[in-house]
Amino acid sequence: MTSNNTKPLVLVLGSTGQVGKLVVEALKQTSDVRIRVTSRKLEQVETLRQQGQDAVYLDLDDPRTFAIALHGVDKLFLVTGYTVAMLAQSKTIVDAAKKAGVKHIVHLGIFAQWDCTDPHFVWHQLIERYIEASGIAWTHLHPNVFMENLLGFLPIENDRLSMFWDNQRVGWVALKDVAAVAATILREASDRFTGKDYWLSTEVLNGEEIVAILSDVLGRKIDYVVKQPEDLQALMTSGAIPVETNYAEASVEFMRQVIDGRMGYIGSVRDDVPFVTGKPSTSLREWAIAHKESLLLSN
Repeated sequence: MTSNNTKPLVLVLGSTGQVGKLVVEALKQTSDVRIRVTSRKLEQVETLRQQGQDAVYLDLDDPRTFAIALHGVDKLFLVTGYTVAMLAQSKTIVDAAKKAGVKHIVHLGIFAQWDCTDPHFVWHQLIERYIEASGIAWTHLHPNVFMENLLGFLPIENDRLSMFWDNQRVGWVALKDVAAVAATILREASDRFTGKDYWLSTEVLNGEEIVAILSDVLGRKIDYVVKQPEDLQALMTSGAIPVETNYAEASVEFMRQVIDGRMGYIGSVRDDVPFVTGKPSTSLREWAIAHKESLLLSN
């Protein structure tokens, strides 16, 4: 029988966040790998340890915390915060991963063409190139708009759904599918997924099509409110939501480029979920049914 400590050790960054948490849950569905989780809050690390998890303190803004967290790690799931600091965070953690002998990095990026000019998408692309130059085996994930944004950034309020890209059609993906793809790659013992890009855009819909689905699933009429990039700019500068200035400006630019067509490819289906997982991806209707209670509560 194979000893447990001979199984690959996977370090999941952001393991208490919405993506990383799902990656950990997906990894736990088999016993193929050992899992190490992280938090930048010491009290949260202690709670995770009390739950029997291999938990370590890691603060992406403090490279002094990297060495112990990366010790013995074979594979790294890399996701960073949504600020311009992601550049320094990713550069330093990749350098540390190389020193620690990490064999494979799975990076959660964005859905962008190679010559994209939107700043916060460009940041991700610079990170991808740096990972590739490190010499560490890599796999890049390129999710389109998360369906979970309908519970957070784009919630239903008073039976109204607002979006800031006019009525353009964009691609959507469920976070559980993103996590399933990441976990499948992180569990893989061979190099089958090494040096590859996987695109995660499973369904293309505009605002009117989305509210039609939501109205049917929720059993109540949801109206679509068309908003513009300037409305998002006003929201982000109002202090109503915590957001870093450079990231806020880049988000507004993203909306402009979707509307004027420079990022028209956002409205395309590129569904690699079944190629990696062997299972069909989740439709918005299926996602809405599964999250019906949360959608009703958010309203």
